[in-house]
Amino acid sequence: MRLSPGFNDRQPSPPRRGDSEEPRQPTAGRGPWVPGAKGFAAAGAIALCLVSSCGPAEAPRSDDAAGADEAPPYAPEGTPVELGLAGWAKVLCSAVFVSGRDPDEAFVNSGFFFMEPSDRPLVSGRVIDRDSGSVTLTWADSISRTARFHGDQGCVIDTEAGIAFTPVPVASTLPDPATQDWPMGDRVPEAPFPADVDGQQLAAAVQTAFADTASLTAAFLVVHRGRILAERYMPGIGRDTQLESWSMGKSLTATLVGILIREGHFGLADPAPVPEWREGPDDPRAAIRIADLLQMSSGLRFIAPRDPDYTPDKGYPDHMYIYTGAIDAFHHSVTRPLQFPPATEGRYRNSDPLTLGYVVRRTVESLGEEYHTWPQRALFDRIGIRRQVLEPDPFGNFLLTGYDYGTARNWARLGLLYLQDGVWQGERVLPEGFVDFVSTPAPAWTVPVYGGLFWINGTGEWNLPRDAYFMAGGGGQRTFVVPSRDLVVVRLGHFRGSGPGMRALNQALGLLMEAVPEVRGR
Repeated sequence: MRLSPGFNDRQPSPPRRGDSEEPRQPTAGRGPWVPGAKGFAAAGAIALCLVSSCGPAEAPRSDDAAGADEAPPYAPEGTPVELGLAGWAKVLCSAVFVSGRDPDEAFVNSGFFFMEPSDRPLVSGRVIDRDSGSVTLTWADSISRTARFHGDQGCVIDTEAGIAFTPVPVASTLPDPATQDWPMGDRVPEAPFPADVDGQQLAAAVQTAFADTASLTAAFLVVHRGRILAERYMPGIGRDTQLESWSMGKSLTATLVGILIREGHFGLADPAPVPEWREGPDDPRAAIRIADLLQMSSGLRFIAPRDPDYTPDKGYPDHMYIYTGAIDAFHHSVTRPLQFPPATEGRYRNSDPLTLGYVVRRTVESLGEEYHTWPQRALFDRIGIRRQVLEPDPFGNFLLTGYDYGTARNWARLGLLYLQDGVWQGERVLPEGFVDFVSTPAPAWTVPVYGGLFWINGTGEWNLPRDAYFMAGGGGQRTFVVPSRDLVVVRLGHFRGSGPGMRALNQALGLLMEAVPEVRGR
């Protein structure tokens, strides 16, 4: 019997099959699955904040360029149902317990892309158990997958063995943000509106970002000369809402790597300290440098939907398996063989930032630091971020390739750190030259669109100056840094709206460029 998707209050029954490191394909008209195997919101007025800050709007409520409803790059042909269902359950869990979103809205607008379009309507049951902090999805009344909330570590896909780490609270040492001025706090001092900024064009830019309700824009924030000029949210979302940020977390990984470089633990040109690559005398992976990993040109063989030669017969992509498989994502990444010589081929693959995550974890733990709380001490407290949810796999490894949640103001603070050349209120956080490195086209990429875990506006795809670079995440998450305009722009939204959202964003950026003057001398 097929049930219409819905919620109930009963205790969820145990899944028919729990997770395992190599889940087999459920019976669904496909053969057994082995990793890597072949063959198988209402319209309405929204308050615009100019000059001063405000809370949630009191009004109704990609990659990204493609129609998000089908999202072929995320759910390629042959996606195993168990994996797609697990990913969807995890995203829904985070939407409910991390972001505080309405479960019905989040089910429709986020996480669906992990499953093939033909499989989505067969999700026949949803159980949100607020007592246990779990979300269970059932497909065709036969297969169930569960994700569970683990406090400050967010949500993790359940496995039969449970999780292999102990969740820990992550506490900030900073005072109440209401007691500190922006950017260390949330208090925005009253000040005259800048005479050289066109307020009408600025208002038009913000309005454009929200004009198409199909865009599902959740947050839009403009910071100019370090000051919040405009800030707006969809109903139910506010400046403290932790929103899905996806691959913007890769730029966060770059930042953590930069901090460790500044502390002297390794350098950009150093071979990556990965023990698995030094177990044999002739392992070609030993030549992979920190710089190669930052520039996504390690050469590791890691099947990804964005590969120019990707075809479904190559099997379920590693790029997605690290999200849905409930595996040790670090181990999976560093044990991949080499496909290309290092620094010769640029490919957008999760293996490289995950390998850097492995390097970060090993380095931090070798110093006697608590890994899950270290980013708060080493970075977030230093730049005014009191809470940023970094979700791990079941083995405790941060999945900053996509499972990360932050507020619009948090991402603006991170953008400001880069706009200020890695210096925060007189203190150098990132090493000299690091910002130039991440914002310079990577040599192994044939088109100048990628730097060091940051994207670059090298082709003028965005209505921004060519010196703009940005953090980018699936579903239309963007943080732009525009040095020639002394500008940081953040846009966050729900995944289903990514197509119209990105079109609206580009139009908004064009208007914003008419509103904000160029920096003199550049």
